[in-house]
Amino acid sequence: MSSVESGGDGGKWLDAHYDPVAGLYTFSSCVDLADLSGDGESRLVVGDLGSGSSGMKLKVYRGTALMSESTLLDLPAGLVAFFMDLHEPRIPAVAVASGPCIYVYKNLRPYFKFTLPGLEVNTLEQDVWQQVREGQIDPLTLKEMLESIRKKADIPLSVRSLRFLSLETDDMDEFVQLHKQQPIRRQTVITCIGTLKKSTADEDGVSCLVIGTESSDVYVLDPEAFIILAKMSLPAAPTMMDVTGQFDVEFRITVACRNGNIYILRRESDKPKYCVELPSHPVGLVRVGKNVVVGCTDESLQGFTQKGKKLWKAVLPAPITTMAAMDLPTRGFQAVLVGLANCEVQLYRDKNLLSTIKTPDVVTSICFGRYGREDGTLIMTTKGGGLMVKILKRTAAFDDRDNAPGPPLAQSVRLNVPKKTKLYVDQTLRERENGLAMHRAFQMDLSRLRLAAAKAYVKALESSLTPMSSSLTEPLKMNAVVQGLGPSFKLTLNVQNTAAACRPVMNLAISFLYDESLYRMRNPYMRIPLLVPGLVYPVETFVECTSDKGISDIIKVFVLHEGKSSPLLTAHINMPVSEGLTLN
Repeated sequence: MSSVESGGDGGKWLDAHYDPVAGLYTFSSCVDLADLSGDGESRLVVGDLGSGSSGMKLKVYRGTALMSESTLLDLPAGLVAFFMDLHEPRIPAVAVASGPCIYVYKNLRPYFKFTLPGLEVNTLEQDVWQQVREGQIDPLTLKEMLESIRKKADIPLSVRSLRFLSLETDDMDEFVQLHKQQPIRRQTVITCIGTLKKSTADEDGVSCLVIGTESSDVYVLDPEAFIILAKMSLPAAPTMMDVTGQFDVEFRITVACRNGNIYILRRESDKPKYCVELPSHPVGLVRVGKNVVVGCTDESLQGFTQKGKKLWKAVLPAPITTMAAMDLPTRGFQAVLVGLANCEVQLYRDKNLLSTIKTPDVVTSICFGRYGREDGTLIMTTKGGGLMVKILKRTAAFDDRDNAPGPPLAQSVRLNVPKKTKLYVDQTLRERENGLAMHRAFQMDLSRLRLAAAKAYVKALESSLTPMSSSLTEPLKMNAVVQGLGPSFKLTLNVQNTAAACRPVMNLAISFLYDESLYRMRNPYMRIPLLVPGLVYPVETFVECTSDKGISDIIKVFVLHEGKSSPLLTAHINMPVSEGLTLN
């Protein structure tokens, strides 16, 4: 592969290959890199859309040359390379999602075909076609009945009925004669496909297939038996997905749906765990680390956490055509490649623009990874069918500067923590040597503290020293308000019956205990009327300070019940210093 230094991107990329007439018409979901021969050289696997109605092929490139191609029966919706067993040598299989089927290729030969299970057929639709089969109704009556069913029924019509409704009147009779003897089937199609590690996170670990369907379902398939391991439902049809984790441990499937929302599925639930409502429809979905980057039709790039919390937003100069992840494990570098309609490919890490690549045509698919024996290879296809291969220079360095207003980069720089002092080292050694004794002493002190707190709590309950009654028959609550500057104070007690049942409390009284050398009360003992649940009863009295020394004391309030020696509840009122005597 000959390499020429690329311009317009700061000299970070080498132009390895460009074929403007390669005839590749595809999207990022139909491109993957995999070592299909087990010789350490990765190949480029492409699901070519052809003309859209014919010429669909599975193509494999080695270097700059087309290595092999296989004809596909339908338009490919997605393509992934995955390990389906533990056999040696470790050679991945290729799964191509096309229509309602998944075609699995092993050693570049057809190996297995999986078809999605059929959907439930409308019983009214079956009855109508049965009448046609028996000659009871004509095609015009059939059209009227099918249109009526389509408007009212919960289950959609089959493809056969929908195709019949779209025909002209002259073509109906021929269509009915051709299809009336065949049974009605309703089949969904695959919209997106991904892979999920089965039990280990190893690079060559066995992976399950994860597929999204037009019927708003997500299936997880066993890689060996190709049976459905899990089925999850979505509110709308999925268009893109990103999968992480292991099926046997914990996994997370992030799905962008046709209703403009992003849903997050987890292992323990068959319904979405989180939902992200976007301002416009998503056109790209890429995972970077633990965050998800979404490209939208409003020419914006947005970052979200795994739980759907929005982190940032970057405005782009043109509409997005495609997106892909750029992962360089050898450098610990992760970013997002964004193809734009203005013939540019921009590289973002978070909301920071790191690099811009100028392209001769609009890019329709991007794939980054190991190609051949080169780790940092960027492969792109264009709208005109061209193929571009670029290689990242080993000396390339990306400047992570943020041109947007905000806190400076110095804020994210780690502080220069001073060296450990001798005292710190001595204390660390002491804790290591006496760790067991220190832990026992701590646990002993903690147990004593808990015991003292429990004893104090029991004593407070037994002596009714709390402002709330612990009695189940007389559940009361009381608070006090002191008004005035002195020497005369107004004392208001708000008593409330907190019983849940409509049971009043009666035969109650209030008594005050105070220092008679400091205070004098007009009514030291008062009876309380019947307390109805929920109402607050204010009880008022006046307290006069008789001392001129500028001191204050506590007045204790007891709520008593006739025939009981212990109070129901107790309150301590901290009286303020009388300012009236000082002024006099």
